[in-house]
Amino acid sequence: MAIFMQVELAGVTSEQYDKLNAKLQSLPGNPFEGCLAHVAVASGSGMRIFDLWESEEALRRFNEVVMPVASEVGMPQGGEPTTSPVHNYWVPGA
Repeated sequence: MAIFMQVELAGVTSEQYDKLNAKLQSLPGNPFEGCLAHVAVASGSGMRIFDLWESEEALRRFNEVVMPVASEVGMPQGGEPTTSPVHNYWVPGA
């Protein structure tokens, strides 16, 4: 079952987000495996992240990778993500 995840990363700048993303993309394999969509939005207090994952397991695997890397690049710890089961989704043109 697909899972929608959102989290507010207070105190995180777009530069920190970009540094984390570049580091993740340089890792061997595909740390984003199972991510169906990702949106990062700058907010007044930091960054908001919205993801659509193919399963809770895929999200859990990603979190096991991203948390140590985020710490390594000096990102402040974000808020607790919220997740919801997805009733339906579609991708235009797919």
